[in-house]
Amino acid sequence: MDSLDLLAHPIRLRIVLAMGGARTLTTSQLCARIPEASKATVYRHIDLLTAGGILEVAEERRVRGAVERHYRLRQDRAAITPETVSALTPEDHRRAFTTAMTALLAEFTAYLDRDGADPVADQVGYRQHSLWLSPAELEELIAGLRAAIAPKLANEPGAERTQYLLSPIHFPMEAPPSETGAQRTSEDAHPM
Repeated sequence: MDSLDLLAHPIRLRIVLAMGGARTLTTSQLCARIPEASKATVYRHIDLLTAGGILEVAEERRVRGAVERHYRLRQDRAAITPETVSALTPEDHRRAFTTAMTALLAEFTAYLDRDGADPVADQVGYRQHSLWLSPAELEELIAGLRAAIAPKLANEPGAERTQYLLSPIHFPMEAPPSETGAQRTSEDAHPM
């Protein structure tokens, strides 16, 4: 299974998201993060991610006679290459987007279900903006987002840090207006 196939499942994507920031987590800790899935399901998805090289065993400990494994994310394997993205069909994109939205909804639901969830205090945001951008302006916006986000990806857990899920999404809502359609006539400017 390639990285795209491995990541194109909501449970596996949630496991990968939980592992961000150089964390090491046990299967039990991951099960606690995804309570709506059975332990057997989480174990199966961890095994698939490990076999696919996206997770690796960082440490093993003996706990009450059993071996407890601590997993770590292999960031280099958890990314989809530009070559893979360029080869995707519209159906592949639809499937990947659906997986991402399903995982996002599940994570938001889990957040709201936690005791003490406070969207105002936690500065939760889910605004959407409709922007008109030229190709150059879009590239500038994406570069600015990358410049703001990339340094924070290396942050590790700490006493003052809360893990946030950030999901920048952008796609064209409509094609650019044609030259003739973009020109307004004097009748358009003063409708009756």
